[in-house]
Amino acid sequence: MNNIFGITLSDLEEYFLNIGEKKYRAVQVYDWLYKKHVYNFNEFSNIKQSIIDNLNNDFTNEFINIEKVLEGTDVKKFLFRLLDGEKIEAVLMYHDYGLSVCVSSQVGCNMGCRFCESGRLKKVRNLEAYEIVEQIILIQKYIGKKINSVVLMGIGEPFDNYDNIIKFIRIINDAHGLAIGSRHITVSTCGLVPKIEEFSNLDLQVNLAISLHGATDEIRNSIMPVNKVYSLGVLMPAIRDYIAKTNRRVTIEYVMLNMVNDNVSDAEALAKLLKGMNVYVNLIPYNETKNIGFKKSSKDRIDKFYNTLVKNKINVTIRREFGGSIKAACGQLRSESD
Repeated sequence: MNNIFGITLSDLEEYFLNIGEKKYRAVQVYDWLYKKHVYNFNEFSNIKQSIIDNLNNDFTNEFINIEKVLEGTDVKKFLFRLLDGEKIEAVLMYHDYGLSVCVSSQVGCNMGCRFCESGRLKKVRNLEAYEIVEQIILIQKYIGKKINSVVLMGIGEPFDNYDNIIKFIRIINDAHGLAIGSRHITVSTCGLVPKIEEFSNLDLQVNLAISLHGATDEIRNSIMPVNKVYSLGVLMPAIRDYIAKTNRRVTIEYVMLNMVNDNVSDAEALAKLLKGMNVYVNLIPYNETKNIGFKKSSKDRIDKFYNTLVKNKINVTIRREFGGSIKAACGQLRSESD
């Protein structure tokens, strides 16, 4: 039985047509769920009983549960317990431009990036679309405010759970759903090239971010196993093709690892790699964990790296640091309840 929060509006319209009803019933159901925040089918007062009976027979409306909330400066970390007992985390961030949520897409992750705490837990399973949608619904309910933007940068590799994240995007982007604008949704991938190519052919206008973290195959191979499958010689043309097809700028994420990828020569190599491309680089000060030996680059090394990119006319920003005190920063999510 499918969970109603994992059903796109178009699929729900098809469902109603298949049971001999008008497809506008789908909009009515979405209105109850996402606008009126009524989740019990029996309380849908403008829908006849026979349809409600069908909904009760064919769909569940069960929710994952918030098990713990940790609070830091301008950030909250939510630990969710899923219906099968597995756990994931999501992070709410307070920005001057609004509220942003970083959601998880898998229980665990098989990408094995050496600097990432999340990757130390091997992939148990993909999250269903409803489990990703419900992270946002529950956080909105907890804080009593609407979420303005969403990033798929939590636990898991989104493109390793491609079908469910596309469903998720369509549900939260739908004007009758959570109505989060396309340009306020970002999907991050470590470089699964076939899925980047597939993504470029969709009618979505959401943002794409590439976790690059190295400007040479030698460096990427040493910290990101995915590069041994999809090297820079394969990944970079895929990014160029994506930009050409979508006419959208791509974010290049680059975590700053002390004495690993943060030399001026690395910045020069990155500038050469990205020259002429419609991208901007987001430099991420590394968030250290007790389990991994990598260290954060010094402010001086980050500044020199930044200035080298600027000198080479590469658009670049340095990501704001927050969430480290509650292990809610980039690369620190782990699904811990202790």
